[in-house]
Amino acid sequence: MNENQIALQLFTLRNETEKDFTGTLERVAKLGYKGVEFAGYGGMSANELKQTLDYLGLKAASSHVALTLLETDLNQVIDFQQSIGNRHIVCPFLPPERRTKDSYVELISLFNDIGRKCKEAGITFSYHNHDFELVPFEDGRKPLDFIFEETNPDWVKTELDIYWLTRAGEDPVQWLKKLEGRTPLLHLKDMTTDEEQFFAELGTGGVDIESAIKQGDSQNVEWFIVEQDMSRRAPLESIDISINYLKQNIMK
Repeated sequence: MNENQIALQLFTLRNETEKDFTGTLERVAKLGYKGVEFAGYGGMSANELKQTLDYLGLKAASSHVALTLLETDLNQVIDFQQSIGNRHIVCPFLPPERRTKDSYVELISLFNDIGRKCKEAGITFSYHNHDFELVPFEDGRKPLDFIFEETNPDWVKTELDIYWLTRAGEDPVQWLKKLEGRTPLLHLKDMTTDEEQFFAELGTGGVDIESAIKQGDSQNVEWFIVEQDMSRRAPLESIDISINYLKQNIMK
């Protein structure tokens, strides 16, 4: 990992961006993040956002885009991403009603279709996991395995989240190895070591951050993306702690 591969998922700063989107991006850049992963665009047009990113020296690392929008307006989504210089689109979440076995079967065709169209446009399409995809079906097969075993590896990639994998009792390194060649993005998160297993700043919890990054490096992860879903500190303080951990302990 080098400094140009570290991005921040802006969902971490959702309250800050709601109040001052551009000012928050500026704070992120000053802390040393080189990219941002979007979860909304602050009402900015693609041209306005691209100009802002260029001015601040930030890259569009990726965008989380709701599944419903990918289903109904994919061409516009792709046009926007191309305009801001982003090459990665991620489906971030499945609503509860789409987590049945039959729904996953339907998703395979949908993901393949979205991924094929994205690839034709020079963009990768990835799926971001939580822990519910690790709860086995009645036949013992895990939904996350099902997704990646049944989809086309050229069209459907992954943004593995090491917090949710760890919380589900899984080994992030083994999942990275299993999905080698399909992991352009990796979500870096830590987890408290108490029973609550709350979100933690990098280096302050029990997730094996270093091993995940080492494995990610070996298989050419493009962006290592810091996210903290919730924080007991001011979120800007949390992301400062996390990037300083990476600078002091990981960065080449």
